Amino acid sequence: MALELGMITFDSTEPGPLAAWWAKQTAGTIEQENDGWFYVLALPNSPYKLAFQKVDDPTPGKNRIHLDLTSEDLDGEVSKLNAEGATEVAQREMDGFRWVTLADPDGNQFCVSGRHG
Repeated sequence: MALELGMITFDSTEPGPLAAWWAKQTAGTIEQENDGWFYVLALPNSPYKLAFQKVDDPTPGKNRIHLDLTSEDLDGEVSKLNAEGATEVAQREMDGFRWVTLADPDGNQFCVSGRHG
C-alpha cells in the first residue's frame, strides 16, 4: 500500500486570515472552518487541498517544503501577489527558465513560474 497526498497544511497563529488570503490568490473556496482552528481550502481544477491550522508557536525559519505555482503571466501575477500582501524574496533564472520566490503574509515561501511544457 502506498501513501497518497491528502492535503498540504500550513501552521499559523492566525489561520483564518491566511486561509482567506490563499483562497483569494488561488480562486479557491474555504470548505471548512472548524471553530477557527483548522481551515480547509479547495483549489479549483485540482484534487488537492490546502489546510491552515492554528498553532501557538509556528516553526521558525525558512520552510523546508514549499508550493511551486504557475501562471500564464508571471510578471503580472507577481505584481498582483505583491499588491495583495506577498513579499518578493528573489527573482531567479536558470537555462532560460524564470521563477520568482515570494513569501505569503505569514512568511511561508512559495515560487511562481511562467507555464512551460
